[in-house]
Amino acid sequence: MSILVSSKTYMPPPEGLHQAACVDVVDLGMVDSQFGRKHRVRVYFELDKQTESGRSFIISKTYTLSLHEKSTLHKDLRSWRSRAFSPDELKGFDLEKLVGVPCQLFVNHVERDGTVYGNVTAIMKAEKGKVYQASGQYQRARNYGTENQEVADFDDSIQQEDTIPF
Repeated sequence: MSILVSSKTYMPPPEGLHQAACVDVVDLGMVDSQFGRKHRVRVYFELDKQTESGRSFIISKTYTLSLHEKSTLHKDLRSWRSRAFSPDELKGFDLEKLVGVPCQLFVNHVERDGTVYGNVTAIMKAEKGKVYQASGQYQRARNYGTENQEVADFDDSIQQEDTIPF
């Protein structure tokens, strides 16, 4: 059996503010970085914009797994939730709760080695009346090879509430 590989042209998501929803959280485990070994996670988002082929853009952001007040994960979650963490939440927060939750993302373009990439530079609470529901096209990494894989169902009550359910 042959396994063919080809190169594809990468098309970054458009720059600017987008309605989005979290579609996956992947534990990357311990990763070597310029600051030593760190436990890392990657959060994937589906944007409200589509590629030329009609699929929704998927973008991700990688974090060190830390809720320290100076960590990027802490800052982004606080912005997304529009509220601070309680002391109990800081003792342990289940990132799986993010899957299916809508938000707004700000995407900037960055060029590296002749290729333009989209970077998530800000995450905010979903705008009332513009809550984005994931299309279901994205297959969660933990579900590869299993039957009946789906992104967590979107909770319609999110549109009605003022607070994010995480």
